[in-house]
Amino acid sequence: MKSLAWRIALAVLAALSVQGVSAQRVFRDCAKCPEMVVIPSGSYLMGGDPFSKFTRETQLPQHRVQIQSFAIGKYEVTQKQWYAVMGNNPSSEKGRMLPVDQVSGEDIQEFISKLNQKTRQRYRLPSEAEWEYAARAGTNTYWSFGNDESKLCNYAWDRQCSGGRARMVGQKKPNAFGLFDIHGNVEEWTQDCWHESYAGAPTDGSAWTSGCAENQRVVRGGSWFYFAYGLGSATRYGLEDDRMFSFGFRLARDL
Repeated sequence: MKSLAWRIALAVLAALSVQGVSAQRVFRDCAKCPEMVVIPSGSYLMGGDPFSKFTRETQLPQHRVQIQSFAIGKYEVTQKQWYAVMGNNPSSEKGRMLPVDQVSGEDIQEFISKLNQKTRQRYRLPSEAEWEYAARAGTNTYWSFGNDESKLCNYAWDRQCSGGRARMVGQKKPNAFGLFDIHGNVEEWTQDCWHESYAGAPTDGSAWTSGCAENQRVVRGGSWFYFAYGLGSATRYGLEDDRMFSFGFRLARDL
């Protein structure tokens, strides 16, 4: 006879399946490494709804992208995790479980290089296409939980509910892939450099790193500083690759 714990686990998985949520594999490569969630292969429509009044030209044209399975951080990289690798903490407001901020693309690449040496794995920043695929988690709505703005504070730290600062990771509800703070808290750097539209963008999920606006990188997810509609799954900004008070990152990893 199967144990009670085993039967409970099966019941939980069945309940998730009924709700249309697939249980994702979560792993960690070392005791102080970030928890990573395995994201399944698939395709989706990337970009903003062309019929929505909130969609900007920078989110168009909407286009289908094929994504290969990869892993992405369950949470934004914390100050504790940054310190374990780098031995310093550049963040504007200190807190071990707050997301690290004030880190540039160059800083992040140094962090990734050291983490890869330590773990002998292939960590990196997610491509913009991977980030949106993971954020949407099978949805095509404005946010990963739907289109009802009144529910946003259940899932995100934005200007309305953050109290004007970043918060500890993992305090809100996750999306259907089990990712926390995918909307809000800190904006997240991606591997892609900035383009004013998706005309000519890759459709294989890879990072777009050619023909770029000078020294500008794509950030995703919005932050505690933004109002609700700056936190959408398709919302994107191109900003100078520099250290900023509300900008952090989430790791990706090849499988």
